[in-house]
Amino acid sequence: MNDAVTPLWRASQVFRLITLLYAISYEIASMGYYSNSQLSWLFVALMAVWTGLSASLLSHAVLPRWKVVLADQLVVIGLMASTRLVADYDWYSTHQTLPTTLWATNAVISAAILFGPKGGIASGVLLSVVSAIVRDQLNLDLWTDATAPVLVSVGLALGLASNTAKRAHAELQRAARLAAITEERERLARQVHDGVLQVLALVRRRGSEIGGAAGELAELAGEQEVALRMLISEQSEPSTVDTSRVEVDLRSLLRPQASTTISVSTPPDPVLVNRFDAEEISAVVATALSNVVQHAGPGARAYVLLEDLGDHTVVSIRDDGRGIALGRLAEAEAEGRMGVSKSILGRVEMLGGTAVLDTDEGAGTEWEIRVPKGKK
Repeated sequence: MNDAVTPLWRASQVFRLITLLYAISYEIASMGYYSNSQLSWLFVALMAVWTGLSASLLSHAVLPRWKVVLADQLVVIGLMASTRLVADYDWYSTHQTLPTTLWATNAVISAAILFGPKGGIASGVLLSVVSAIVRDQLNLDLWTDATAPVLVSVGLALGLASNTAKRAHAELQRAARLAAITEERERLARQVHDGVLQVLALVRRRGSEIGGAAGELAELAGEQEVALRMLISEQSEPSTVDTSRVEVDLRSLLRPQASTTISVSTPPDPVLVNRFDAEEISAVVATALSNVVQHAGPGARAYVLLEDLGDHTVVSIRDDGRGIALGRLAEAEAEGRMGVSKSILGRVEMLGGTAVLDTDEGAGTEWEIRVPKGKK
C-alpha cells in the first residue's frame, strides 16, 4: 500500500527497532535489581517478537492498520503492567517500566500517524496514566517526570506531520488530475474546431445559399455551431473553483444552452452554487427554454439572465413569443402535461425557492426563478 503516510510508517518502524535495542540494553543494566529476572527476559522476548511483527504489519498494511495500532496499545499496556511481576515497589516506583518509555512511544507514534494529532494525544495520555498507575506515582508532579510530556508531545507532533502529509498528497493528486483534464480539454477543443465546427459552418453557409429545406438544416447547423463554440470557450477558461468543494459555477451550466435564438447573460464573476442546486436550476432553465421552442411560435427569441444577489441566486427566462392564455397551464396539467408543474415549479419548490410566471396571451412569458444559497 503506497499512500501519503507510507514513508512515515516505514521510518517509525525503523525507530521501533532502534528503541528495542535500547530496551534490551536497559534490561541488561536493570536485571540485577529485579526480583524475578528470568520472567523479565520472557517479557523482553515478547517485546522483541511484537516489534518485528508490528513493524511488518504496519509497514506493508497486511491487515487493517487500525487493528494493529489498537493491538499495539494493548501490548504496551500489558508489558507496562508486567513490571510489577518482575520488580518490587522500591524499584518500579522510581524507575521506568519494563518496556521503557522510549519503546512505549512507538504505540503513540502509530496512533498519531493513523488518527492524527487527536489520536496521538489520546494515546500519549492513556500510556502516561498507565505508567503512573503501574509505578504508583499518580500524585507525582508532572514536571518531575518526563513520561507524560514526552508521550503527549510526540503524539501531537507526529499527528500534525501525518495530517500535513495527507493534505499535501491530496493537493498533489488534485493538481495532477486538473492538469490531465485541462490537457484533454485542449486536445478535444482542437479536434472539434478542426473538424466539427468547420463542417457545421460549411453546412450553415451552403444551406443558407440553397434555401428551402436546406435552409432549415442551415439554421439547425448554426445553432449547434454557436452551442459548440460557447462550450469550447467555457471549457477553455481557467477554473476558478477548487474541485474539492461541493460548489460549482452556475454560469458553466447555463452558457451552453445559448443558441442563435437564445441569449444567455451571466455576471463576469463566478456564481458559486451547491452542485445539486446548480444542476436543478440548469434543468429548470432547460425546461423553460424547451417550452419556448415548442409553444412560443416561429421566430420567438428567448433571453436568460443570471444574477447573484449574495444570499440568493436569481434566473430570469423571458421570451417574445405568443404568451400563455389564462387557464392554459391548469388545462395542461389536467391533460397530464407536467412540464411546468413538475419540471419547473416542483424543482424550485424542492430547492426552497420561488418561481413567478408573468405572461399574457400575445405578450410573451417571463419566469423569475429565485433560489436561496446554501439549501441542501
